[in-house]
Formats: sequence, structure tokens, C-alpha cells
Amino acid sequence: MATFSRLIRFLAKDGRTYYGDAILPDGVTDIAKAKQAKIIRGQIFGKYDVTDQVEDIRLLLAPLALDDAKTVRCLGLNYEQHAKESNLPIPKFPVLFYKPITSLAGPTDPIPVHPLAQQGTGLDYECELVAIIGKACSDVPESSALDYVLGYAIGNDVSHRDWQLKHGGGQWSLGKGFDGWAPYGPGIVSSKIIKDPQNLQITTKLNGKTVQESSTKDMIFGIAKTIAFLSQGTTLLPGDLIFTGTPQGVGMGRKPQLWLKDGDIVEVGLEGVGSCVNKVEFTKPKSKL
Repeated sequence: MATFSRLIRFLAKDGRTYYGDAILPDGVTDIAKAKQAKIIRGQIFGKYDVTDQVEDIRLLLAPLALDDAKTVRCLGLNYEQHAKESNLPIPKFPVLFYKPITSLAGPTDPIPVHPLAQQGTGLDYECELVAIIGKACSDVPESSALDYVLGYAIGNDVSHRDWQLKHGGGQWSLGKGFDGWAPYGPGIVSSKIIKDPQNLQITTKLNGKTVQESSTKDMIFGIAKTIAFLSQGTTLLPGDLIFTGTPQGVGMGRKPQLWLKDGDIVEVGLEGVGSCVNKVEFTKPKSKL
């Protein structure tokens, strides 16, 4: 059976939601530019087939349905220059935290900012390479760790620095775990296509202006080393997502600091994968009945 090259989940013009293999013109690598896809039948993490049935794309969705996504792991301070701009020492071990699965969102979904996160300052962006685990693994050596990767996407680890670092002695999961604060996509590029995830350009644009621009080769702990470390005594499952840290240029590290505002447009991009474009939307308090 044929395997996918660029996995997407999308709303088709026939009104149905499908998994598909994005069809791109020659020379184009940004999945967000796909207009059509070959329908995939079966289980993404089991047996599936890339069919010859082609459907038009109306809207790209989060690449994995919530039923197929599992744990969302994230690394902090995993780019050398970002650690330096944060005035923190280079970590000796990967700095791990988690986001709830409800933080996952699609490549064009709005970033909802709850009234709790509108208090104070510190709403920030973080472009990150996202590795998706394709096969269960535990205690894997670094030399074979990439064999367990389904593919790669680009994500935004949206953060609120006051809640992350100041309130309650530091609340990383709260400060980064609001609904919709982990948009990713625009699809998942197979690890058969991206054989070296440590040599990709990664960027963030805020309202069209580039604010982060780096390469994944600046990672302190590369993808293989990260998977080998995280799988020690812990089984990684198909559908686990690993947000692998952000490069320098975050709003917190700038002088003056640069915080996201209501209506801002944030675009995160990864070479060979494409971009996610999300609008910041401050939500109103729910009325109490």
C-alpha cells in the first residue's frame, strides 16, 4: 500500500471531513497552498491506503483528529540562542512540560485568549518544529529514534509569561495550556521526505514582519536525542506530539518586549512543511446565568 507524503485533515467542498495526502504543484512545499488531496482510507496509525479519489480542499484542519492525537509534550529552552536571550544557562537535560490536548488547533484557527490571559502582560509567540510519533517506542537508542517518527509539522507554543513564570511560583502548564494555544500544521510531512530535521529554516512573522528566524540546527537537543531521552522508562505512543522548543526572537526576549494584542496575525513557518496563520482573538467573559 502507498504511504502518504504530506498528511492533511481537511474539510472538503462536499462538506465531509477527510484525511488526505496533499497534492502540490512541482516545486511547491508549503502544504497550505494545496487545493486538492488524495483521500486516505483506514487508520493513520494502523493500516491505511492512499486512494486515487481526489477531493477539493475547502479548509485545512488540525492534522490529527483529537481521537488520534495523544499526549502533547513540549521542550523549553531547546535553542542555544533562545536560552541566552532568556538569560538562563544551557540545560543539561531536556526541559519537559505538557500541554492539554484541548490546546491543539488547526493551521488557520483563531488563537482564543481567555479573559484570565488578558490580565497583565506577556502574551507571546513561539514557532516550533513538531515531531509526531508514529509507532510505540520505549528506551530507544538515539541511533534509531527517528524510525519512530511519523512526520513533522510547524506549531506555535502560544504562551502567557505572567502565568508561566510569575503567578503561583511558576505555572508553565497553565501559562501555555489554554484552549487553542497549540495551533499546528498545515499538515504532517512524512519522515521519508524530511530525512534530516536538524537543518530546516524556522520563522515567525507578526503582522507580516519577521520576528523569529533561525535554523533547527541551533537545537540543543535534536529530535533523535529528544526521543531517546523522553522514551527512557516512558512509552511514547502513536499520535504523541512533541513541540521541540523555539529559537531566539520571542517577545519576552526583546527590548522593548513585544506582546501579542487582540487582532494580531501570527504566522509560523518551517522549511519543507509550510506555514500556519492564526489571528489572536480576545474572548469575552461568559455571561453568568
